[in-house]
Amino acid sequence: MSTSASWFYWALMSAVFAALTAIFAKIGIRGVDSDLATLVRTAIIVVVLSAFIWFTGKWSNPFALSSRTWLFLALSALATGASWVCYFRALQIGDASKVAPVDKLSLVLVAIFAVAFLGERPSLREWAGIAMVAGGVLVLAL
Repeated sequence: MSTSASWFYWALMSAVFAALTAIFAKIGIRGVDSDLATLVRTAIIVVVLSAFIWFTGKWSNPFALSSRTWLFLALSALATGASWVCYFRALQIGDASKVAPVDKLSLVLVAIFAVAFLGERPSLREWAGIAMVAGGVLVLAL
């Protein structure tokens, strides 16, 4: 698979794992506080990802990263944590088949934020797809 097309493979696998995340989380948080469940999930991710990085030889000194990189990775981590807390709370009180699609409104927001902050310019066709995602989320939410 060429490098230029490999992003699609990884994005598709991300979607598969995100779907499994919703199903496994919905089962796993029964009778458990959603914030505690988020902490347990995060701790497991830290252990597994650390082992993966170590065993694949990708480990390097994180303190050698620039302060700008640290700032934006920290902001990303805070946003991820807030997203997970909200997602698990929503899963605990709502149906996974409704919560997960609404969570995917993030697709629409990413496009808007990418235009505003990264200078990206989606094509008319891409905006049409983004609008359809937004419409689908509204249909599911109502």
